Amino acid sequence: MPLNFRFAIISDPHIALPETIWNNAHRFHLVEVSIPAFESILEELASLELDFLLLPGDLTQHGEFQNHRWLVERLSQLPYPAYVVPGNHDVITAQGSDRQVTMAQFIELYRKFGYGDSEHPYYCQEIVPGVWLIGLNSIAFDDEGNQLHSGFLDTEQLDWLSETLTQLGDVPILLMLHHNVLEHLPGQSRHGMGQRYMLSNAKELLNRLHPADVPLIFTGHLHVQDIAQAPGMYEITTGSLVSYPHPYRVLQFHQDKQERYVQVESGRVRSLPGWENLPHQSREWMGDRSHHFMTRFLTEPPLSLSPAEAEEWVGELRYFWADISEGDAQFDFDHLPETIRKHLRRFSAVDAEGNTLLIDNHARLEW
Repeated sequence: MPLNFRFAIISDPHIALPETIWNNAHRFHLVEVSIPAFESILEELASLELDFLLLPGDLTQHGEFQNHRWLVERLSQLPYPAYVVPGNHDVITAQGSDRQVTMAQFIELYRKFGYGDSEHPYYCQEIVPGVWLIGLNSIAFDDEGNQLHSGFLDTEQLDWLSETLTQLGDVPILLMLHHNVLEHLPGQSRHGMGQRYMLSNAKELLNRLHPADVPLIFTGHLHVQDIAQAPGMYEITTGSLVSYPHPYRVLQFHQDKQERYVQVESGRVRSLPGWENLPHQSREWMGDRSHHFMTRFLTEPPLSLSPAEAEEWVGELRYFWADISEGDAQFDFDHLPETIRKHLRRFSAVDAEGNTLLIDNHARLEW
């Protein structure tokens, strides 16, 4: 029998009730719009007859009890199931606090959204008949209970994954976790600014996945619209609800005897009360806060410019990260020095041969 189902992705919503919002001059996250933007997307999705919704982490601004409770209550009202995994903003420390949840409390709060009767921060759920979702926890802590800088899957979780994949056998399996597994930016796994968004033991995870048929991985964290590809596998990372361009995705999965594919379509929030031109206002918000970020980008390897050299060009890159976040970016910067220009071109949406490849927002992915 042909298999067809439709689902949506809202990533990194950073839900923040007004009384919990804290200000920071360098904050990229426009958390002020988190709740109205979330409601706006749910309204758009209401007519689509979805089978389920995925939220790949960073559900709240900073792990606050009241923000988690708001989201749990709102997800409970949906006419379709929703599935979550924790992000680095959801469980800040292993010990938690009187304001922030522990991982055990996170699991308890989201039992209806993937965890069921599991006592672990990872799970396997049948999401439509014959199709399974594996939700992994990429948030880990050191011996003092502080969150690790990058994502990490411990041996216990990886062993559970291998056993689960063996038990499931030859059925369609989707995988969701917060941190990136494949690189979505050039040299991401080796760059000081990119490593924190990746799973530090991604190779080990891929080795465990290799014997099974897991064609689709869904991640967040990076706040960009991007689709990365490895043999027999796509990783779809979705930009943040509270960062430009405020995107969401709707995907249609199809499988029959002749073909198997997922059709990816992306939408975005364009207007909210008080933010009538949200794309412009949000892009400027990000540009206003780009100086420190882009200075670090220029002064770290491989460019390694001096602070004075970086200062000369950083203004030209005011919208660089916004363009990457939007997906399908095309860069030239022909007025910049050749070394900088050549490096920045690597961030354009191209295939391995350097040809334009626009799949980050709208694509039919086959495998």
